[in-house]
Amino acid sequence: MAAAAAGPVLWRRLLGLLPGRPGWAALLGRLSDRLGRNRDRRRRRSPWLLLAPLLSPAVPQVTSPPCCLCPEGVHRFQWIRNLVPEFGVSSSHVRVLSSPAEFFELMKGQINVAKRRVVMASLYLGTGPLEQELVDCLESTLEKSLQAKFPSDLKVSILLDFTRGSRGRKNSRTMLLPLLQRFPEQVRVSLFHTPNLRGLLRLLIPERFNETIGLQHIKVYLFDNNVILSGANLSDSYFTNRQDRYVFLQDCAEIADFFTELVDAVGDVSLQLQGDDTVHVVEGMVHPYKGDRAAYCRAANKRVMDVINSARARQQVLHAQTFHGDSLLTQEDAAAAGDRRPAPDTWIYPLIQMKPFEIQIDEIVTESLLTEAERGARVYLTTGYFNLTQAYMDLVLGTRAEYQILLASPEVNGFFGAKGVAGAIPAAYVHIERQFYRAVCSLGQQERVQLQEYWRRGWTFHAKGLWLYLAGSSLPCLTLIGSPNFGYRSVHRDLEAQIAIVTESRALQQQLHQWQREPGSSQACWWPEGQSREARQGAALRSRVPPGPPAAAAAPAPRPRELRLCGRERASLTRTPQPLGRSKRSPERRSWGLRGSLTRSGWLSPLGCADRQAQVAGPGPTCSPWKTQVRPVFSATWKWGEQPFL
Repeated sequence: MAAAAAGPVLWRRLLGLLPGRPGWAALLGRLSDRLGRNRDRRRRRSPWLLLAPLLSPAVPQVTSPPCCLCPEGVHRFQWIRNLVPEFGVSSSHVRVLSSPAEFFELMKGQINVAKRRVVMASLYLGTGPLEQELVDCLESTLEKSLQAKFPSDLKVSILLDFTRGSRGRKNSRTMLLPLLQRFPEQVRVSLFHTPNLRGLLRLLIPERFNETIGLQHIKVYLFDNNVILSGANLSDSYFTNRQDRYVFLQDCAEIADFFTELVDAVGDVSLQLQGDDTVHVVEGMVHPYKGDRAAYCRAANKRVMDVINSARARQQVLHAQTFHGDSLLTQEDAAAAGDRRPAPDTWIYPLIQMKPFEIQIDEIVTESLLTEAERGARVYLTTGYFNLTQAYMDLVLGTRAEYQILLASPEVNGFFGAKGVAGAIPAAYVHIERQFYRAVCSLGQQERVQLQEYWRRGWTFHAKGLWLYLAGSSLPCLTLIGSPNFGYRSVHRDLEAQIAIVTESRALQQQLHQWQREPGSSQACWWPEGQSREARQGAALRSRVPPGPPAAAAAPAPRPRELRLCGRERASLTRTPQPLGRSKRSPERRSWGLRGSLTRSGWLSPLGCADRQAQVAGPGPTCSPWKTQVRPVFSATWKWGEQPFL
């Protein structure tokens, strides 16, 4: 009867009539727990959210003031170096890029001047003319290395995902085969295959959807001692009109060595592309999907952790020599020897997440940062695919810092306009956003947690990252930049890497702040969660047309109206005339998931919970959209196009 005693009170009373049946108690107890969890999830009002900071993993506490250094160079985030290597650099070596074109041109320029190594890790390499231009740069650099007077040791290492890089007849593999065939001793192409895609599952899942099981998602581009960390892939849209984040670390040899070793480690547990378009396993390595899964994951864990631990040990020795007087050269000797490297005011921490290999460093650090954010601090978070893990959601809802989350509006989602199932992905993300916002409202946290959207005509949005503003500071002292999207796949299925940049340099803080305020361009807008799409298009249109004649006298301010939404939720609606321009990518009639029916004439009526929509219809140069404080959520009634962005 021990199992019966452990079950809920209701089941214990019922089973009291059936003595000697502990199996029933265990079964019904689990059923009750499952029903209870589902009920709490639907209500999204769990009291455990208030205990999120206490339930999170403990991290060492630092008593140093915010963004201040003690004589030994310890800042409040120094606990991260207990998990990963810490690289101290000068902020003058860190540059924040703003546009896809700048990213593309910088990569080409760096390839052309590379002398020793080119390392590129990405999800895939596209097949368009811009991608071919990048491959031609690699070929030209390899040719120059062979024509030099002295033998060159230039090596090119490329790491891609197997499933994404093998899709279609013309794919990433076929783009790189000429390099492999012409420079077999200098070029290495590794294709990572997740160990979770195997057996019958691998045979049944269609080619276009098998990457959902797991993939190689790291984005690192390295040229000699210069490194670009980004979330952008090697594809034409990422070079032209797909907004992302990029940071350029110049002349950072230790960081370049670390990421070279990391990519080599993942490459060693990946399939090796051959000149005849076949793939082989590195000698002595377990096959990722034909061999034993547990043995493969153990080998991969050891290979990657060896890189992390060895780099951390080296940096700890260097730190001890620098700050404890054990260095071979004193500061005067170093200056006399010509070492004019400026003192570090910025610290780089590489954060790795490879849950299939039981490596969860990025997850631990991210949760710890969200937990540490105190009252008065501000956290800005952005992701192109909003699907936070439950742990991240609970921390956002349960901690005391202010949060501002930048999302991709459906129009700038990479899957907007796609055919088939992929075309419904923007609506799925909007559904997740709506659920999250309901949780925010149910806890009364609308002022502390705000949602905004990125919209820019003709562009898509793929940026991800985090900015941390300490209490009382107008500039961020920490940012996360790299490949993770803070979602389930990033945490549990894919291989991810990003860096945490901690800086006390006001100039670098200003660079980080500037991107956060104006992501990519002054024409790109952060739309508040309450503003309607039509108002956004009107504002965008007004920013692009010449000013007209002087406006007439201002009309009286419109009076807000109250509309009861689903019993508890309210929206303050204000009707304001605004010019509205039509978008090439939007139909004339659009349907948005607001809790009520709204037409151009201003008529309001309640709709069923399963079909709540706010409709703005009808042609005309001007209309009167309603603005609401409740974040609009979008139904899947868009005009589908031709090609998705992946």
